[in-house]
Amino acid sequence: MKFDGYDTEGFYDELFTPQGQPRAGAELVVERINALPEQELQRRQIAAEKALLNLGITFNVYNNEAQTEKIFPFDIVPRIVPAAQWQRLEQGLKQRIRALNLFINDIYNEQKIIRDNIIPADLVFSADGFRKPCLGIKPPHGIWCHITGTDLVRGADGEFYVLEDNLRCPSGVSYVLENRLIMKRTFPMVFDACSVQPVTDYPSRLLDMLQEMAPQGLRTPTVAVWTPGIYNSAYFEHSFLAQQMGVQLVEGNDLVVHRGEVMMRTTTGLERVDVIYRRIDDDFMDPKVFRSDSMLGVPGLMEAFSKGSVALANAPGTGVADDKAVYAYVPEIIRYYLGEDPIINNVPTYACWREDDRAYVLENLDKLVVKAVNESGGYGMLIGPHSTQAERDEFRQRILAKPRTYIAQPTLALSRVPVLVDDHFEGRHVDLRPYILYGKDSIYVLPGGLTRVALKKGSLVVNSSQGGGSKDTWVLNPQGGSSPESTVNQQEELSC
Repeated sequence: MKFDGYDTEGFYDELFTPQGQPRAGAELVVERINALPEQELQRRQIAAEKALLNLGITFNVYNNEAQTEKIFPFDIVPRIVPAAQWQRLEQGLKQRIRALNLFINDIYNEQKIIRDNIIPADLVFSADGFRKPCLGIKPPHGIWCHITGTDLVRGADGEFYVLEDNLRCPSGVSYVLENRLIMKRTFPMVFDACSVQPVTDYPSRLLDMLQEMAPQGLRTPTVAVWTPGIYNSAYFEHSFLAQQMGVQLVEGNDLVVHRGEVMMRTTTGLERVDVIYRRIDDDFMDPKVFRSDSMLGVPGLMEAFSKGSVALANAPGTGVADDKAVYAYVPEIIRYYLGEDPIINNVPTYACWREDDRAYVLENLDKLVVKAVNESGGYGMLIGPHSTQAERDEFRQRILAKPRTYIAQPTLALSRVPVLVDDHFEGRHVDLRPYILYGKDSIYVLPGGLTRVALKKGSLVVNSSQGGGSKDTWVLNPQGGSSPESTVNQQEELSC
C-alpha cells in the first residue's frame, strides 16, 4: 500500500502539502510506508490492534446497550509535529494555564477581575463548575489546576486554536503512553531515525509533581489515585497511572477522615494519605459539602483539604475556568493577569447571552456549531451545515429559553490526517489534546499529547464515545539525532 492515490481534498493535511509532498519531518515515515510490501501495513495495523486488546486498553460507553466496554480505536500512521511548531504551542499552553490558575485563585478569593468589570459576576457564579464552598481556600503553592488537558484544533489557515480547556479530571493520557509503546514496536527503525521527543517519563513527572504538593515537612508523602470505580469510563486510565507511579488506587470507601486527617484502610490498619490525585467529580467528593446522596465520597474531606492536612489534584472548583461561557473571556483573562496577548487564540466565539451575538447566531444556525456550555464528549451540539431544519428550530428555542447555556462558533475546516481504510488511505479530521503538569517551580507540557481522530468519514466529532479513535503524535527534536526513547531490543515489527 502506498500514498500515491491519497487526496487532501483541499483540507490542511498534517502529513502532506497541497501539492502531495510530505511535510517537513514526515519524509521518513512516508518513505517507509511506501516501501512496505503489499498488505504489510494492514498486517501491522491488525497486530497493533491485537496488542492493544491484549493490554486491555478500553473505555466504557454508558449509552451502549450492547456492551459497556470497548477497545479504543487506533490508527497506525503517526501524526508529525515539527520542533519549531511545538515550541510555540508549548509556550502558548504554559501562558494559558498560568492565566487560568490566577483566574481561579482570584475568583475564590479577592475577585478583582469581577470588580474591574472584565468578566460579569453572574456569568462566573452561574457556571456549572463554580463551587461556593471553595471560597477563601488557598491550595498548596497557590496552584488549583495541576493536571490540564487543553483541546487544540488546526484550521484551514494552518494555525492552531484552543477549542476548549479541561481542568477538572482530564482523561486520555494513558492512551498517549500505550500508543507510543505500540508504535515503537511497529516502526522501531523509523521511530529512532525521526528523533521523536519522549513521553514515557510522564508517570514519573506526575508523581514528582504530586509529591511536591504534600503538606510541608513530609519526606516521603503517601500519594493515592482516587477512582469512582470499575464502571467509570476512564477506569483503565486510573488503574494504569496508579500502577505506573507505584501508588495505591483507592475508592471512596477505602478512605476515611480521622482526627482531621485523611486515612486509607489497609490490611494492617489505617495509613495516612497526604496527596490524592482525584478522578472523581466535585459533586461526589464529600457528602457533607456537596451532594448529600453521594455514595462515592468521603465525609469531612473538604474540611481536611481546607485546613491543609491533605492536598487534592486537581483542587475542587477548577471547573469554573473550563465552563464554555468563561472560555469566551480567556483572551481577556490572559491580558488581565499577565499583560500579554494570547499566543494561541481561541476559536472565534459568539456568546448567546450577548444580544448582538445571539441575533447573529439565530440568523446563521445553518453555518455555525452551537454548543451547550456544560456538555462534553460531543453531546449537546448542533453542527449547522450537517443539521436539519427541525434540529435548527429546536436549538433556536433552546437558545431563546436559556441564552446563558449556549455559545456558537464558525464551522472550522479542521485539519486532517491519512488513516488506513481497508486497502487505501483516506483523510479524517483530528484534534490534539496536550497534557500540562503545573508544578511548584515549573510547568511541563507532555510533547504532543493525544491526537483524536474522527474515524467516521466527514465527521467533525473526535470523541471516543461517538466513534472517534487516536493516533500516536510524534513531536520532533530540534537537534535531530536518534530518538531519546530508545527502541533498542524492540522487535522490528509486531507479529500477528
